[in-house]
Amino acid sequence: MSDARERIAGGRLTRLGLLDDAALEEVLHLLEEVESQGVETLRVLFTDQHGVLRGKTLVASAIPALFEEGLAAPSTLLLKDTSHRTVFPVWSATGAVAGDMRGAGDILMVPDPATFRILPWSPGSAWILCDLAFASGQEMPFCTRSVLRRSIARLADRGMKMVAGLEVEFHVYRVTDPRLDHAGATMPGQPPQTENIVQGYQFLTELRYDAMEDVMDSLRRTCEGLGLPLRSMEVEMGPSQFEFTFDAGDPMAQADAMVMLRTAFKEVCQRKGLHATFMCRPNLENAAASGWHLHQSLVLTESGKNLFVPGKKDTLSETGSAWVAGLLAHAAESCLLTTPTVNGYKRYRPHQLAPDRIFWGRDNRGAMIRALCAPGKGASRIENRVPEPAANPYLVFASQIIGGLDGIAQGLQAPPPCEDPYDASALPLPDSLLAAIAAFEKSALYRETLGDTFVDYLCTIRQAEWDRYHQTVSAWEQQEYFGL
Repeated sequence: MSDARERIAGGRLTRLGLLDDAALEEVLHLLEEVESQGVETLRVLFTDQHGVLRGKTLVASAIPALFEEGLAAPSTLLLKDTSHRTVFPVWSATGAVAGDMRGAGDILMVPDPATFRILPWSPGSAWILCDLAFASGQEMPFCTRSVLRRSIARLADRGMKMVAGLEVEFHVYRVTDPRLDHAGATMPGQPPQTENIVQGYQFLTELRYDAMEDVMDSLRRTCEGLGLPLRSMEVEMGPSQFEFTFDAGDPMAQADAMVMLRTAFKEVCQRKGLHATFMCRPNLENAAASGWHLHQSLVLTESGKNLFVPGKKDTLSETGSAWVAGLLAHAAESCLLTTPTVNGYKRYRPHQLAPDRIFWGRDNRGAMIRALCAPGKGASRIENRVPEPAANPYLVFASQIIGGLDGIAQGLQAPPPCEDPYDASALPLPDSLLAAIAAFEKSALYRETLGDTFVDYLCTIRQAEWDRYHQTVSAWEQQEYFGL
């Protein structure tokens, strides 16, 4: 192990300042665990702009070199839309390419030893998550994990930190046809044909839980095996719909947990002939929409005091009011980060336990922000019900910090709460991905905090997705006009 320490300490990542002494000690412990646990392969992964894990797999003997040199990956992986098409002109001498990444050159994957996990469903395999940098070691503006880290640092500069909890809804279906025929290998691939594993619309019923328990237990053991802070498993409203909740923690750990959970559940389910989907509103008969409810509060770094505990009943604290006001003020422009798909906006419907207006309410599940605050209640917090479960979690958490912190910096105050969550006089949330792109593109706050390069980059990718959607002849159009 002393040889490994010497090699890693003198390696490229250390020379570039991408691996410090504390991380080196974690790496050495990791290498010992690899050997003692008989790890054969390590999946070296990063989270792309869509929240999808991508990467390469190393054999055990190559793992020490990973922490010496990092690992290269094609830069085009950061330039793709959700169909996996590269939407920037990387082969052209002209045209805007984010960060000028022409020619599909390499970017550098920098492993974070704290994210190392042995996979309970794949004997001999492990995961590790990476940050991204340019090949020179220069900071990569499109690394979403780094975007969140910088946002957390801005909070820390004010002596505060965010505490966050997750409630994630999703579906698990039984696959009846995986669409592995050649005709199904389109881009993106044709979706699998599925059926429910249980009927729905019996919210939180014991009978439905028992029918789903085999799958619930597999997913629970997966979370526990990965060391994720799982709190509860619940039967959601719709057919084959689940909800998992996590204990509160820091936003980076929660974002890491979210990307691990989504990928782990999909991999565990596909081994069982099942399909886990985090699509917001599946186009399946009688299916219910899924949301991602993000609980959050602020505490003082030194004392741990919860700044969202109000002094009086039915009020917000001064800090909580400013934070809520910031989230409301920037709700529309934040939707590109919290709801980044065409499909996500089809969840914003009245009377469906989902928001469609920009305001807050006290313990109101129809409101965009639900306040769960009371004097003396140490767990006082707010719940933002806007995000969709397919979103990139690093960008979701960053959006909350950026918006809320601006509310504090500007000294904003939340408006009075509204107990009619679908009041037509309230400002609506964006009704489409196109509207969200327009709001994000002109956001002075996001251009200041994330930079013009990142804002233009993300708008280009999302616009490409909207254009493909908008230009596709739909079943509605065929039915409406073909006979006419």
